[in-house]
Amino acid sequence: MSREPPPDHGRPPEPEIGRFLDEPTRDLADWRWLWEGDREFPIESHRGLLGRVLVAFKKLLRPLVKPALGDLWDRQRVFNLIMLEHLERLEGLDLGGRIAALERAIPAAVGDALRHNDALFARADQKLDLYRREARDLLVSLSTALAALDPETSRPSAAAALGRALDEHGYLELERRYRGTEDEIAGRASRYVPHLRGRGQVLDLGCGRGEALAVLAAEGIPARGVDSSAGMVAQCRERGLAAAHGDLFAVLAAAGEGSLGGVISLHVVEHLPPESLDRLVRLAHRALAPGGVLILETPNPLSLVVAARNFWLDPTHRRPVHPESLRLSFELAGFDPVEHLELSPFPPADHLPEIDLAAVPEPQRDLADRVNRLRDRLDDLLFGPQDYALIGRKRDDSS
Repeated sequence: MSREPPPDHGRPPEPEIGRFLDEPTRDLADWRWLWEGDREFPIESHRGLLGRVLVAFKKLLRPLVKPALGDLWDRQRVFNLIMLEHLERLEGLDLGGRIAALERAIPAAVGDALRHNDALFARADQKLDLYRREARDLLVSLSTALAALDPETSRPSAAAALGRALDEHGYLELERRYRGTEDEIAGRASRYVPHLRGRGQVLDLGCGRGEALAVLAAEGIPARGVDSSAGMVAQCRERGLAAAHGDLFAVLAAAGEGSLGGVISLHVVEHLPPESLDRLVRLAHRALAPGGVLILETPNPLSLVVAARNFWLDPTHRRPVHPESLRLSFELAGFDPVEHLELSPFPPADHLPEIDLAAVPEPQRDLADRVNRLRDRLDDLLFGPQDYALIGRKRDDSS
């Protein structure tokens, strides 16, 4: 009686077609078995009488179609076998070793490139520092020469022109250093768009580099500006913005009565004497159409850090403007209502620390809470909003 040989547990099981049907196998050896043996896939069965007819039809059709497609089928099979050879060759490579070698080589190459770039930038920085020193020395020499000029013997027109040029340079440098980036100023101006949309032309008093004008133009709000700095006006015009070099009071007074939908002036009123500020508010009220708005933004003197320190970074500031005195100017001029906005809070890191009551033992928690309340009052006094704005609307009696 013959016996079947025991199974060879050392060999992998023979592949079968089932490995390629629902979820195809990822084993390259299985795919080689399929293509080298030119195995055929079974014709799937179908339920019912119609299904059995379809299966019979497919079995009948396969011998007729296969010879006609034999050449294409052989080419595809050879191509698949070649691809398998490449995949098997890649599978046998020590990719881990190659990747490790690359990981060792890349830092050295990147380090060399960075050192080369650092050397180039160092040379460029040296050149820039040299040019900065030369420009600074030239400005110092110019200012010294202007100070030494005798008004009686010097040509007044030449001295005045040099003086204006020097003042203009100082103003531009001051704006660059302390006023904020263009993106920051544009962000501040964008908050006023809802108040100005659909009201008519807006006049920006002290338009600077034109950040507010650009924001309004992007929103489809017609606007023009005026600034006492010729350099600032030139920058506005380079950006295609409507701006004029001149005195803001003269431009505001020349505006037709009721001709404007809005008047804005961001961080300008702190440069004016008190009587001029009151005149600006009244002239704006005259130039605005019914329903038009006046928007003035300025540093907040109710914050001690602003009033005692930050405000005086700009030597052209005259005095802080108290929000209540400015509100009175609005109301006396006829603006109603007048809205107060608190702006530009200090970052959290600048505020006074607060005691975590949860970390305090119960007997000391009441005392810690009172300290926190005192801290809140002191923090509000020191680090209140850095800026504020008043928005006044000219009454429209027709509505």
